[in-house]
Amino acid sequence: MDRQSGGFWRVTFSSLKVPNYRIYFAGQSVSLIGTWMQMAAQSWLVLTLTHSSTALGLAVALQTLPVLLLGPYGGVIADRADKRRLMLGLQAAMGVQALVLGLLTVLGAVRFWEVCVLAVVLGLNNAFENSARQSFVREMVGKEELRNAITLNSVTVNAARAIGPAVGGVLIATVGTGICFLLNAGSFVAVVTSLLMMDRSALRPSPPAPRAPRQLRDGLRYAASVPTIAVPLAMMAVVGLLAYEFQVTLPVFASHTFHSGSEAYGFLTAATGVGAVVGGLFTAARGRTGLRPMIVASTGFGIAMLVGAFAPLFALACVAMLFVGWASVSFIAIGNSTIQLSARPEMRGRVIALWQVAFQGTTPIGGPLVGWIIALSDPRTGIAVGGLACLVAALGAFLFRRRSRAAVPPLEHGAPEAAPDAAGPGAGQHQDTTR
Repeated sequence: MDRQSGGFWRVTFSSLKVPNYRIYFAGQSVSLIGTWMQMAAQSWLVLTLTHSSTALGLAVALQTLPVLLLGPYGGVIADRADKRRLMLGLQAAMGVQALVLGLLTVLGAVRFWEVCVLAVVLGLNNAFENSARQSFVREMVGKEELRNAITLNSVTVNAARAIGPAVGGVLIATVGTGICFLLNAGSFVAVVTSLLMMDRSALRPSPPAPRAPRQLRDGLRYAASVPTIAVPLAMMAVVGLLAYEFQVTLPVFASHTFHSGSEAYGFLTAATGVGAVVGGLFTAARGRTGLRPMIVASTGFGIAMLVGAFAPLFALACVAMLFVGWASVSFIAIGNSTIQLSARPEMRGRVIALWQVAFQGTTPIGGPLVGWIIALSDPRTGIAVGGLACLVAALGAFLFRRRSRAAVPPLEHGAPEAAPDAAGPGAGQHQDTTR
């Protein structure tokens, strides 16, 4: 039993055996807690300054809009540049942004328009940093440990999502909002230090793409030509638009449906975070890549959201949110791994950028849309719409997969299958790594 348990944990954290990734993982863990702490503190600051939920929504939209507008171009830059150097500059700039916001708040000079400007600055950084950071993971761990490393990253994000706001709430109540921003600025020292400490000779960098006209258009055309990239992107666009709007649905779900206060919202958020951490660890140890596991994860995601939406008791809603967190992080990790393993090295940054646009870039549209749906009906309907979106995405991928498999004649005896990383615009076509 102990031997089996030890084997489980070795498989679950297998990517940490890579020294460079181990250093990076430690730095990112510290920085992500600071990032989520700042997000909670920024929301509180905006509400304190304006007493307006509309203003809060505007600040969130301004921070995510650059990802929608500039995310694809950020992928072009990631494919051209040395990703480690690019990350050093962008991480340092994000630290400066947090420092400026912290100083303005501590000195009592902060204004709402300044928060909005700094939110745009952070969004611009995210538009370029997301692609560089995620494509850099493969350069640290290689193809063999990529899925495990991506999943552990998702686990860390969700653990930080549970820890960061809780720490931020305590700090806001004791020492003030500005200290949260200053501590987040300090947390970027950890990730910058981890990048500087790496053994550069152990990295496996992708050859930089040379400057050329129409690189963004070429990236879009390439992504559309590879089913194991195009289908996950389409699934995430649908799911990301309507299902991942928890910052809109959960507060009103707690207050209007169950007539409770911030404690109920905290329990729902914590349940989602705990489920995501547990599910992420399971996916890291047992998960696979390909369209089939994405369909399974999307189906589970949709069912869990529908159960939570119509749960008659608050306790049942919390239990459902555990499974929502589990399925949501599995869907993200499997999809991210699938597109990275399917993409040619010189296209990986642009492909990941499109993934980020489908995931984060849809927030300025999906957030207000889900809010409008809730205003017309009720919070249960808003959550149920997200669940239905997951099921629609799963059904569409299932029908595509069945049709494409029926259209492809069986391989002749002894004929090799194309590898997911095969060169050429059709790399990864008809290749499902779930068998």
